[in-house]
Amino acid sequence: MDAFDEVRPAVECLDLLTAPVAEALRDWRGSEPVEQVLFVDTDPDKADTAVLVENYGSWLLEQSANCVVVAGKRGGETTLAACLVLAHTRADVNGVVRRHLGARKASFAPIDTATGESGMEFGGITPIGLPADWPLLLDAAVADIPYALIGSGSRRGKLIVPGKLLAGLPGAAVLEGLGA
Repeated sequence: MDAFDEVRPAVECLDLLTAPVAEALRDWRGSEPVEQVLFVDTDPDKADTAVLVENYGSWLLEQSANCVVVAGKRGGETTLAACLVLAHTRADVNGVVRRHLGARKASFAPIDTATGESGMEFGGITPIGLPADWPLLLDAAVADIPYALIGSGSRRGKLIVPGKLLAGLPGAAVLEGLGA
């Protein structure tokens, strides 16, 4: 990615990552080699997508993907799930997500729940290193891009990951129309 001065394999930067992300990279079980997961150190104050593209290049909007945590509820049971959609779209929580989870109601999880259960910072949640029992819902458009710029688990830094690698993460379900 030409926008960044230094891009390194994430496994060389484990000390810069949150514990769940570092552990997931150390114990890699993805379908693609872990060396394809790259890390770029970015300013935490520029972690939000709009600020990031303003500072590093507007073309990044097409390559960026956001991971949001949703809570699906049915019969008193709550299921937490992660949704990864291109940054210029929004997750279809009340349609695609709700139906896929078999929930009566779905909404964005409260920040305290999302960060507390994931062990990641708000604004940096990433699909790599999430709790194993969480469904990972991936928009088909993310799976189709050569690489996606995603969170690193904290507001500092970003991961650069091939779309096919994200689609091959354990428990990932690629869904058409997830990002609307």
